[in-house]
Amino acid sequence: MGASTYRYVPSPAPLKFSLVYSATANASGRMQYHKIRPGQNKLRISRTEFIQAFNELDLIALRPVPVKGSDAIIQLEFYV
Repeated sequence: MGASTYRYVPSPAPLKFSLVYSATANASGRMQYHKIRPGQNKLRISRTEFIQAFNELDLIALRPVPVKGSDAIIQLEFYV
């Protein structure tokens, strides 16, 4: 699936969330995982903690983050 085929429709209503978890690729393509408290801090977390949060928390929204020019890398943010 190419980056141009993602269909993301933002919510027309503002979301109320306390945390954002993100999985993004750095310049070398290696994945980095973060837990973000909006307006407060961004903490790097382990892959295991990211997966556990994804599997166990109640997700409010999920957002794919395409990488220009790469079909192999899929980045992701989810809101809790």
